[in-house]
Amino acid sequence: MIKNGSVVSFEYTVSDDNGNVLQSNRGKSPVTYTHGREEIVPGLERGLAGMEVNETKNIRLQPQEAYGQVNPEAFTEVPKEQVPVSGLQVGTILSARGSQGEDVSIRVHEIRKETVILDLNHPLAGKNLTFDVKVLDIQSGETE
Repeated sequence: MIKNGSVVSFEYTVSDDNGNVLQSNRGKSPVTYTHGREEIVPGLERGLAGMEVNETKNIRLQPQEAYGQVNPEAFTEVPKEQVPVSGLQVGTILSARGSQGEDVSIRVHEIRKETVILDLNHPLAGKNLTFDVKVLDIQSGETE
């Protein structure tokens, strides 16, 4: 059973309120995390607590339990020449390095005459999400 300290592997499909699949790792490498260490979104971690190997569950999350609300301060305006020509289309996802070396997705929100408005929010921010999960493996780890 999943509890704090358990090392858990699971597969998932996440969809929006309209049933559109947004992400899935089915048939690919599972997600592996240590329960209780806040390595995955909070609502998903709470939903997985107590599950057993091979158990499936639908976990519905509000934005504040997942990737947060859209932050209006997470938009930035940059000169057009700082964006690759291939990225000059609304909705294009650009990759950048974060302050701690992590990969960050940035969405082109608006293109103006001389500048581009970039959205630094997580692509799933502000969305209600449903995670369809299946626990594949649970290893006992160190209890906190």
